[in-house]
Amino acid sequence: MQARKKYVLLGLCACCWVLLFYWGGGVQLRVLRLLTRHRADVARPWPNWTDRAFLPRYAHLEELQTNPGTSESPRQRRQAWSAIYKDSRCRMETCFDFTRCRRRGREGFRVYIYPSEKNERVSESYRKILASIAESRYYTTDPREACLFVLGIDTLDRDQLSGQFVANMDDRIRGYPLWNDGRNHLIFNLYSGTWPNYTEDLGFNIGQAMLAKASLNTEHFRPGFDISIPLFSKDHPQKGGERGWLVRNTVPPRRKYLLMFKGKRYLTGIGSDTRNALHHIHNGKDIVSLTTCRHGKDWEKHKDARCDHDNLEYERFDYQELLHNSTFCLVPRGRRLGSFRFLESLQAACVPVLLSNGWELPFSDVIQWNHAVIEGDERLLLQVPSTVRAVGNARILALRQRTQMLWEAYFSSVDKIVLTTLEIIKDRVFSHVSRNKYMWNSLPGGLLVLPEYSTHLAHFPFYYLGLGVSPGQEFTAVIHAVSPLVSQSQPIMKLLQVVSKSKYCSQIIILWNSEKPAPVRSKWPPMPVPLTVTDGRRKTTSRFLSHVSIETEAVLSLDEDTVLLTSEVNFAFLVWRSFPERIRVWGYTSKWTNDYSIVLTGAAFYHRYYHFLFSHYLPQSLRALVDRTANCEDILMNFLVSAVTHLPPIKVAQRKQYKELPSPQVTNLPTFTTFPPGCKGTKSVPWANPEHFNQRQECVNTFANWFGYMPLVHSQFRLDPVLFKDHVSVLRKKYKDLEKA
Repeated sequence: MQARKKYVLLGLCACCWVLLFYWGGGVQLRVLRLLTRHRADVARPWPNWTDRAFLPRYAHLEELQTNPGTSESPRQRRQAWSAIYKDSRCRMETCFDFTRCRRRGREGFRVYIYPSEKNERVSESYRKILASIAESRYYTTDPREACLFVLGIDTLDRDQLSGQFVANMDDRIRGYPLWNDGRNHLIFNLYSGTWPNYTEDLGFNIGQAMLAKASLNTEHFRPGFDISIPLFSKDHPQKGGERGWLVRNTVPPRRKYLLMFKGKRYLTGIGSDTRNALHHIHNGKDIVSLTTCRHGKDWEKHKDARCDHDNLEYERFDYQELLHNSTFCLVPRGRRLGSFRFLESLQAACVPVLLSNGWELPFSDVIQWNHAVIEGDERLLLQVPSTVRAVGNARILALRQRTQMLWEAYFSSVDKIVLTTLEIIKDRVFSHVSRNKYMWNSLPGGLLVLPEYSTHLAHFPFYYLGLGVSPGQEFTAVIHAVSPLVSQSQPIMKLLQVVSKSKYCSQIIILWNSEKPAPVRSKWPPMPVPLTVTDGRRKTTSRFLSHVSIETEAVLSLDEDTVLLTSEVNFAFLVWRSFPERIRVWGYTSKWTNDYSIVLTGAAFYHRYYHFLFSHYLPQSLRALVDRTANCEDILMNFLVSAVTHLPPIKVAQRKQYKELPSPQVTNLPTFTTFPPGCKGTKSVPWANPEHFNQRQECVNTFANWFGYMPLVHSQFRLDPVLFKDHVSVLRKKYKDLEKA
């Protein structure tokens, strides 16, 4: 009986399992699905927004496709790409000739531009790109010296329906004897493909050439070989560009609108699904998502039921007002992956929220974009509002500040976009002497950090604070001498004694720039520190050229007639150690104004790295202007340092007070003018000559034109010793001599 009951129970259990299997699709399969979904949810921070629980009542799944804008499978896209680019597996090691670049070390990195053919049509954007290369320090007119080649044919717009499209590219480039199947060539492109799929087809075989391309897809991007660049308009400035809109340390970091977008939507074709869904998150309060279908010639023929309502809502809001007052900006894909909205958001310090699946972000090799943008998913649009609401204020401020750093360092002008592209390639060629990620992603940006100087962060003045490093405790005095040595009572003799007595002085270098030969060592006075006399080659710029004999981080630049006390030198050096990235100068009093933005370098401290930048970053044309006029070297150095730091120089207190010049022309001098030591208002000094001032004004205009903007920053700041000029006993003051008449 017991055995019979046992068999009955076993039979019932077996029937139940069979029923469960057929009815529920299999317990194990169901469990497997649950486990798989659980793992996917853990790996994916945002839930699957196509689940009905997350969809509003008016949303339809056919509007919100999981693979928006294309019916091609990934395999089909890869096959199409392979057919277009036969060398899709190219890398620097396989498709680049390093020997062309390493003939003269890093100095061998030269770029040659093919000459344009007669009556060649070149777009405004491509003209700017070629001009940026031609004005860079890497340009060469000799193809035998070149490491990199750039076509003179406009390759920016490869849409066959565009008026900028250049036909017969294959035949034309094959006629170039230097083409060599594209090896060591760089091709710039902003638009590829055409209606309706907008593939990445450039319409010609690029061979082994590198691509500097906008809207690059990660599937087609060749890491370490191609370079993704931003999509920019024809109105993007050649040089300089506008500053970012964020005021330093803006608090509170949130703005009036949490999230915004205003732009076109496409009724059909690739990119239409993403933008057609944007109206679902619009609430008209803190989230403004506006689209219009009023674009193109035949928009009315294809308009849908939402067009009229969307167009009315679109006109209610001003785009610039939204940019200025939004915390986050949606950057959805357009017909191609890139969008003009990306650069606009960066400049406005409106944190970009990207909805462009598969987009290889600009300069992704070197820029850490997770510190500046939020990367969303086109399939998870409805989760964007809750995601951005969850971002804390501290994170928002950090994101906004990083957008400004990246905008000003790499994207504010065509010049910077092109130079960043060249510098990335140069770092690949000379990988043993290249910038690291920290240099690219922190102020002042990779373009102003030259790895030829050093690859160690602690050797650059603008990294000291972040690294917790202090500059060295000694300085090198560099004295610019132009007068023959005829007497032991000359001002330079007294200056040598004063400077050498400083406990912080490590060495003194006399830059001999006189027409007569330098005196032998026995003609110079004995002193407690090493003295070196160097030939200045009779060039005005030689005082700021890179000198290997400078061993300390701090440099004290002096004119031969400077009048100082040892205590003044000591105090100024201690101030410089607190602000090593800036120029320190004695504040020569002027009765016109307390405002200044430039200081004379006849008595100033600065970091020796600026010598290297002056020699290797600035173009030869600017240094030639200074040598030709024998003037303006101090202005050029101030421009350079202010461009690096975005900060003004710092004045410190000094003992002597100098009088204004009696010449009537001095009333026209700008507010940045100060007087050098020894200037007593006599007519023998250059300031009394109107031509001297005219030359300096011309220099200011020329320098500002090269930088593309005015980098000088105004200040009214001066640092004095503790108790300076206070009515207390002199014995209580550390720098007593500074207050003596």
